[in-house]
Order: sequence, then structure tokens, then C-alpha cells
Amino acid sequence: MAIVLGSNQYGKAETRLVRFVRDSPRHQITDLNVTTALRGDFSAAYLDGDQSAVLPTDTQKNSAYVWAKTHAVDPIEEYGLSLARHFVEDVEPVEAARIEIEQFGWTRVVAQDGEHDHTWIRSGQEVRTAAVTVEAGGEHVVQGLKDLVVLKSTGSAFKDFLTDEYTTLRPTDDRVMATSLVARWRVSGDRLEGIDWNAMYVGVRAVMLERFANLHSLALQQTLWHMGRAAIEAYPQIAEVRLKAPNKHHFLVDFSAFDLENDGEVFHADDRPYGLIEATVERDDGPPSGDAWRFSAGLA
Repeated sequence: MAIVLGSNQYGKAETRLVRFVRDSPRHQITDLNVTTALRGDFSAAYLDGDQSAVLPTDTQKNSAYVWAKTHAVDPIEEYGLSLARHFVEDVEPVEAARIEIEQFGWTRVVAQDGEHDHTWIRSGQEVRTAAVTVEAGGEHVVQGLKDLVVLKSTGSAFKDFLTDEYTTLRPTDDRVMATSLVARWRVSGDRLEGIDWNAMYVGVRAVMLERFANLHSLALQQTLWHMGRAAIEAYPQIAEVRLKAPNKHHFLVDFSAFDLENDGEVFHADDRPYGLIEATVERDDGPPSGDAWRFSAGLA
């Protein structure tokens, strides 16, 4: 029986960096978590412990820091593309590079005379994300977000579902629907040219939230389909949208013991167990995503 080394990669996970722009009295902040991963012929390192073709992960960390000094970090997608191209073009054993970035938001403190020039507070739970892949077969940017908690108090139903002898859930025409959304959308190849990444992020987020809010939902699955479809219709550069939505359940409190009515007013929120709904919405003429590596590490 032959035993062989399968696909492999290595890199530096979660390099935390904060970049300030101080070229005027009003400073700018960009707060990032950067993960790098490299692919190539590194079999000797695994099979024989030969490190001669291995660029240390510490070097990858330092490269991320230097790129934050010498290149713009806003938008994060351009920063990631530039860093990935460096690894592929300048480090001979490297055949493909993936850069994953999380961006944490900050909001300026408001002083008596307006927004403060160099003081911020962390804003919200939502995290902007980007995953960039550069390889011989092309370039891909997966823009996205995670931890976007969204809830609506009506306009959602769940009924006429399959039942068996273990079913206890009651159908409803009116329920609270809430989720902590993870959304990713991919742009590949020639469609990468000339994109305003910040505008695309704001725009895709807006159209998806509009669909969540205004669609009378018969199921969270239906909502995800319409959210992904709306993003692709709004932005022809997008080849596919991948959505992951844990159902944050809210259950009506039973007030019958207290001789009180609960007309959809008081709920208890359960964090687990939860339904986990996932969907991929694709443009049928879009460039393919290639191997699953581009959507590893939580991007699937």
C-alpha cells in the first residue's frame, strides 16, 4: 500500500496590526487581523524536514507589517492582492498565496466641537472580511462580513413543513426572525479591474439588508436566496454569494399561569441549539471558483 503526501499549505495565522495615517491633524485608523497561507512544492519539508524551500511564517508576519507601512491598507482587498502577488511573484517556491483579512470598525468620539481627530471607540460586532487568492490559474477576491446580527419582529412565517412522530414544533404565520449573518461574495479574473471595494461592500450590505427587511419570508432559506440574488443583480462583477445564517430562535413566553395574554410582546432568546441555514447563489455565466482551498478556513 502506497502512502503519499496530499495537498498542503502553511502560513502565519492572525497577525494583528493597526495602521494609523498621521499626515494631517485628523488621523485615520485601520485595524486588521491578517492570515497568510502559501502553497507550492514544500514536500521536502514534510517528508524529510528539509526547510530550504520554506519561507518562515515569521517572515510572512513581517511582510504583512511592512506592506501596511509601504502600501495602502484601505481598501483591504487591494492590500491583500498586493501582498499575495508579492509572495507569488517574488518568492520562487511559492505557487499560490491566500491572504485572509478581518477589519474591525472604529467610530470617532464626538467632542463638543464635533468628531474628535484622534480618538475612537470600537463600533459594533460586525466584522468586514476579505480573502484573496493569487495563483497561476487566476486571481480571486472574496469580500464579505461576519457577525452581522439582524432581527425583524414580524414578516416571517414557518409552516407546512415536513413532520414525523418526533415533531413538536408548531407552525406559525408570524414569528421573530433573527440571525448572525456570515456573507461572502466572490469576484474573479478580469472582473477585478476598477472595482471600488469600499463602495461595493457598502452596497452589497445595503441590498441584502433591504431584502431581509422587506421580503415576507416563508423560510430563512427563502430569505437567503433572495439576499444573494439581490447582490448579484446589483453588482455584475460578482460571480457567487455564499451565505451562512444561524437561526437565533425567539420563543414566546407562556403567561397563562399568570392569567395574562402575550400578544407577541415578550420572548425568551435561546442561543443553542440553533438551526444553521447555508446557501450559495451563483451567476451561471460567472468564472468558476476553482478548488475548495479558496473557500477553506470558514469561507465555505
